[in-house]
Amino acid sequence: MGCCSARCMLILLCCLQLITTLERQVFDFLGYQWAPIMINFFHIIVVILGQFGVIQYRSRYVIMYLLWTLLWIGWNVFVSCLYLDLGGLSKDSDILSLGVSSHRSWWKDNGPGCESAGLPSAGWHDQQNPELTTVLSCWLEYQYIEVLHCIIQLLISLLGFVYSCYFISTFSDEEDSCK
Repeated sequence: MGCCSARCMLILLCCLQLITTLERQVFDFLGYQWAPIMINFFHIIVVILGQFGVIQYRSRYVIMYLLWTLLWIGWNVFVSCLYLDLGGLSKDSDILSLGVSSHRSWWKDNGPGCESAGLPSAGWHDQQNPELTTVLSCWLEYQYIEVLHCIIQLLISLLGFVYSCYFISTFSDEEDSCK
């Protein structure tokens, strides 16, 4: 595989990362998840700079993208563990909302296939406490949607990491081209 094909693949992976991150950003906005919103914005900026580095043969930008990809992989593993309640983390904590939002996540009640019409009328009346409200049936609960987002981001990021390592190893700054 040549440098040009690695370059094209890396550009494609950056575009996929931008699309999936923007889609994930919508989920985070509706869920009032402020920490992921900020990190997603940083990710979008770094991916755009990394894509610029690949297109313009700027190795520093590609190295920055490579290092950020490692942090992004760690972030997605953390979020997955949080939503799956692994490692002492709990999805009911206010880590992702930074403790500043009293709003209830829209996704807890309106996920794919969630039906809240059949809730008993004698249910909890205090809607400010999200732990007391439940939805009778959901096709896919919100935490599994977030974990699926993390898995997709992890796969694309791992491919981006591999291709950016290959691109940097075949790149020569002096020639402004590939070896």
